[in-house]
Amino acid sequence: MSDKYEFLVSIKMIRHELNELSAYIKESKSCYELLTNKLDDLSKFVVSEKNGERWKQWGEDEEIRKNSAELREASSKAICTIEKYQSSCTFNDQADISAYISSLCKSVKNELESLGINGKSKVVFIGSGAFPISALTIAKQTGAEIMCLDIDVEAVEMGKNIAKLTGLESKVSFTNQRVSELSFIKGATHIIIASLVKNKIEVLKELKSVLPEEAKVIIRYGNGLKSMFNYPLDQDLSNEWNYTNVVQKDHFYDTVVLKKGKVHCAGKEIV
Repeated sequence: MSDKYEFLVSIKMIRHELNELSAYIKESKSCYELLTNKLDDLSKFVVSEKNGERWKQWGEDEEIRKNSAELREASSKAICTIEKYQSSCTFNDQADISAYISSLCKSVKNELESLGINGKSKVVFIGSGAFPISALTIAKQTGAEIMCLDIDVEAVEMGKNIAKLTGLESKVSFTNQRVSELSFIKGATHIIIASLVKNKIEVLKELKSVLPEEAKVIIRYGNGLKSMFNYPLDQDLSNEWNYTNVVQKDHFYDTVVLKKGKVHCAGKEIV
C-alpha cells in the first residue's frame, strides 16, 4: 500500500509545481525555463515503465484517478501558459524562428509521409494553440495549406502573428469558428485533433457530418497513465470508423487515424 502513496505524492507534487510555476511565469523569466523543465519531467513520468506498473495496480483507485485528472488540468494550463509566453516573446523580440521550424522538419518527416500529407493536401488543425509550431512545421515541410482552429481567441491572434513572422501566412490561416462552419472543410484531406482538445468525441461527431469521404482524421490522445498529460479517447470507435491505432511506447501521446467507409480496425506499436 505504501507504493500507492508514493505514487500519489509524486502526482500531487508535479501538479503543485506546475500550478505554482504557471502563476509566477509573468513575474520571472526563469520560471519559464523551470516550467518547461517540469513539463519535460511529466512527459518522462508518463512513459516510465515503473509508473506504468503502478498505474496497472492503482489506476482504478479513486484517489489516484482524481489527482491524475487534476494533474492533467494543471499540465494543460501550463502548456497554454508557455505557448502564450513564448509566442509573445518571439513576436515582440522579432526573433527568427525559421531555423527552429527547419530543425523540426526532419523529426516530423516520417510521420507526414505515413499520413500522406504533401503539397496538395489541405489540413485542418484543431487545437493549434498560441505557438502553432506543429502546423507551421507541416506547412514548411510539405507546402500543404493549413487552417488552424482554436477556441481561444487570444491564441488565434498570437498564431497569426507567428505565421507572419515566419513568412508562412499565405499557407497557414487561423480561426475560432466551429469546424462545421468552415467552408475549408469541404476540401480537406486531413484533420488533426490535438491531444489537449478535451471534447474529442464531440468534435468527431461534428466532423463526421461534413467530412469529405477520403479525408483522414488524426487524433492525438493519451489513455491510462498518459492521460495525466493528454485528454483521453475512451470511446470505442470500432463500429463507426475505419481506423488504425498507433501506440508509441516512449512517446507521451498516442495516435489514432480514422477514415469513413467500411469499418476496418488495425493497430501498430512504435517502440
